[in-house]
Amino acid sequence: MEAVIQDVNDASFEHDVIDASREQPVVVDFWAAWCPPCRALGPILEDVAARSPNVTLVKLDTDASPRTAMRYGIRGIPAVKAFNDGAVVDEFVGLQTLPFVERFFATLAPAAPVTLPSDEGGLRALVDSNGENLPARLALGRLLIGAGRLDDADTVLRAAAHEPVADGLRARIELLRSERTGLPPALAQPDGAAELALMPDLITAIRSAGGDERSQLRRVAVGVLTEHTASPEVERLRAQLASALF
Repeated sequence: MEAVIQDVNDASFEHDVIDASREQPVVVDFWAAWCPPCRALGPILEDVAARSPNVTLVKLDTDASPRTAMRYGIRGIPAVKAFNDGAVVDEFVGLQTLPFVERFFATLAPAAPVTLPSDEGGLRALVDSNGENLPARLALGRLLIGAGRLDDADTVLRAAAHEPVADGLRARIELLRSERTGLPPALAQPDGAAELALMPDLITAIRSAGGDERSQLRRVAVGVLTEHTASPEVERLRAQLASALF
C-alpha cells in the first residue's frame, strides 16, 4: 500500500498542517529537488507513512515556499518536523535510517489498545512468554489478589517490584496479610480502571495511620495515581495525598 503524499506550500500550510495536526499528527518533510539526501530520505518517509495510518506525511519544497521554511528556522535539508495540536513536537535533520524513521513515527501516534485475557491461564501464558509484559503481570497479580491467593500474587508481582503500580499492589498484599481492622474494603478487590474512587478512603486512612501501615497505604496510593494519566481529578488527588503525608 502506497501512502498518498500531499504537497503543501506557504498558502496552504496553516490549513494542511497546523489545523490538520489538531486531528492527528502531521509530519512535514522540508526538502528541495536539488538535494540528494532529500531524494534518498523521501522514499523512506513514504514507506513508513504507508504503514502509519494515524500519522499524515506532507512535503514542502523550501525553494518554492521560503516563508514557511524561514518561519520554522530551516537551515539544512532534509529537515523533518512533526506537528501535533498545532505545534512542533519532534524533529530531525539529515538523512536517517529506516529504523530511526520508524521509531520517529511510532512516538507520534498512540499504539492501539491491547485487550488482555480475563482468565488466569491466558494471563499466565502471556507472562511466561514475555516476562517484560507488565500489563499482563499486573492484571494477573490483581486477579490473584481478588481471589485471595496472596502468596501467588506476590510471586507474580515481585519480578516488577521496582515499578510503582506493582509495588502498590504488593503493599496491598502486605496490608491484607496483616489483617488490620479499618482498612478500605476495596483493597482486596483491585480494579485498575476504577480505583480513583478508592483514593478518598486511602487518604483518610493515611491521615490516621502510622509506621509501616502508613508507608504501605502511601505505596498503594502512589500505585493508583501512577496508573492514571494526568487530569484535573488526578492532580487534585495528588495534592490531597501530599497534604496527608506532609
